[in-house]
Amino acid sequence: MHAMSRRGDDASLQGLIDLERYPIHDPQGEAGCRLIADCRRQLEADGCVVLERFVPEAALAGLERETERLSPQAHYNQTETNPYNSAGDPALPASHPVNRFDDRTNGFVAGDRIGEDTLIRQVYQNPDFQRFVAEVVGMETIHPYADPLADLVVNVLREGCQHPWHYDTNEFIVTLMTRRAHRGGRFEYAPGLRSPEGENFAAVQRVLDGDRARLKSLDLAPGDLQVFFGRYSLHRVTPVEGDRERHTVIFAYAKEPGFIGRPERARRIFGRLAPVHERLLKEGMQRRDNLAD
Repeated sequence: MHAMSRRGDDASLQGLIDLERYPIHDPQGEAGCRLIADCRRQLEADGCVVLERFVPEAALAGLERETERLSPQAHYNQTETNPYNSAGDPALPASHPVNRFDDRTNGFVAGDRIGEDTLIRQVYQNPDFQRFVAEVVGMETIHPYADPLADLVVNVLREGCQHPWHYDTNEFIVTLMTRRAHRGGRFEYAPGLRSPEGENFAAVQRVLDGDRARLKSLDLAPGDLQVFFGRYSLHRVTPVEGDRERHTVIFAYAKEPGFIGRPERARRIFGRLAPVHERLLKEGMQRRDNLAD
């Protein structure tokens, strides 16, 4: 990238990201290389890395105001769901993970409600940020979702809301907490419980039965950035307690361009479809792996 463009990228992140502590704008520099190497080691170890205070204190209030302004536009959905966001299978035992349903009640602000002028979309679209994420997850390049609802999302959890044990549609997810609840809302996960080679239902069943041997628990704080391999690690957010909402921004990227989520998932999460989902319903779609969603 030529120098003028590089300076422009830096300017859009100055003050919004702690570039001194996290020099994502200079991945070839000594500090940048060390940061990426440290992140890769942690991801390799347990499928998750948290960059604490990624957003400096001075910028946090602005980010919180932004997600607070957007939060009333969240679509809330209450449903009973299994870890795969799928229907049950009467041919399998009741104890099988496919037949284990729990309450999921939370809200999502869809991407088409988040304007180009917002701070969070500026971060999401920033080339330096995208290059940094790609380096961390070991990909040559990553691409923003082509899904207008699920590309950039604000997850809103009010009192009583939770996201029970589940897997993500995409291989990795990048999140930024902007507001923490008074109590609850802890992020828990079982690293690498499944792989493209298989679902590992026995291990999933143990977690659902209360076995915490493989679990890790995070008490994320506002300003913390998290990179997480959520397609392979079973995870949940525990119920929120108190009258203060929990807000988390979800930056969704894919390793190939043109990624669009399943129409039925869009309808369930956002309460509606975009035109591209309507088209997919007519044409049909197929995942590149055989894992359940």
